Amino acid sequence: MSLNATPRGERTHIAVFGRTNVGKSSVVNALTGQEIAVVSPVRGTTTDPVYKAMELLPLGPVVLIDTAGLDDEGTLGELRKQKTRELIHRTDLALLVIDAMTGPDDFYRELLAELRQRNIPVVGVLNKVDALLDADAGAALVDTKAQLGLPECVAFSALDGRGIPELKRAIVAALPHEEERFRLVGGLVAPGDLVVLVVPIDKAAPKGRLILPQQQTIRDLLESDAIAVVTKEHELRATLERLGTRPRLVVTDSQVFLKVAADTPRDVPLTSFSILFARHKGDLNELVRGARAIDRLKDGDRVLIAEACTHHQQSDDIGTVKIPRWLRQATGKQLHIEHVSGYSYPPDLARYAMIVHCGACMLNRRAMLHRLGEAQAAGVPIVNYGLLIAYLHGVFPRAIELFPSAMMAWEEAAQEHQ
Repeated sequence: MSLNATPRGERTHIAVFGRTNVGKSSVVNALTGQEIAVVSPVRGTTTDPVYKAMELLPLGPVVLIDTAGLDDEGTLGELRKQKTRELIHRTDLALLVIDAMTGPDDFYRELLAELRQRNIPVVGVLNKVDALLDADAGAALVDTKAQLGLPECVAFSALDGRGIPELKRAIVAALPHEEERFRLVGGLVAPGDLVVLVVPIDKAAPKGRLILPQQQTIRDLLESDAIAVVTKEHELRATLERLGTRPRLVVTDSQVFLKVAADTPRDVPLTSFSILFARHKGDLNELVRGARAIDRLKDGDRVLIAEACTHHQQSDDIGTVKIPRWLRQATGKQLHIEHVSGYSYPPDLARYAMIVHCGACMLNRRAMLHRLGEAQAAGVPIVNYGLLIAYLHGVFPRAIELFPSAMMAWEEAAQEHQ
């Protein structure tokens, strides 16, 4: 990923759904002005989802996702449909592409019902109107909107470019305008506040750059007109002494929580990048409650460590090495620890005693909330890396005291398990 690009997890996800060969890829290409997706009259040309990042003003950074047809057939077709349906869980806006020659049918009504059940905004795209006379195209548009009950549907032609400006305006209008969408530190700092960020540079650190949570927090602080000071854990004490003023906040990489907590004065608030992301991407209170499950672990329990992305693993990798070691040391239990990466959990979540999730920097908020919902539905407590590490290292209350509702959730969870 370019250092100048907005991460996919921070972009509004716009997924294009519809029947096979209805022109979904052509719609994506027309909106982006590029030949991103392969277009062919052969059914089922699109197999895996195709992602294209772009800027859509005044909305900002978005990612368009071309999908396989949800009416695909055969063994491979079922796999393609499964991939497409997984996308629904991380879709912020759905474009429903309908062939103007055939119009909507029960397939579209069922798909629309599923999207509405998940509270996903929908814009209809009546494609291939170039094949109709203007009067017929207008009548088809009115009929499609009436049949599906769509508040917004655009007559579109990828062939002659008709409807491109109208579709862009409809997308912007259908999505809520969230001015605070990028505010990782929203409500925590004010203009002029000084914030110290602790960033270890060790063998696990990527060469030549900072990891996404660190990059995004710095950008967020600048957006908030705050002052960011970046240092390493072994220079933190000297950094604080040289500042000559008390910082508003210290944010650390979770892996050095213990060292940073020892060197940060007790009257200076302290948290981690991962905990900021727990609030920004998911439900901090639910993840805080999940930390209580650590004390209930028993010999033989299964723990699932879930990462949303794949990465090159170092010899002391956080997910596969450090967290399992810290968990076993802190609990003294013989635990069966399993790992999964990607957008999907393994089947039968109920067999796990706890899920430990990564910081979700590569997921959008809707996707992370879905993953939290899956854990809740299975009755499995879930916690993220930062909260787990803070708990295991004995700095948990201090790490969440910035967030009053999270503290209440922590106390309520304690009462429930007495």
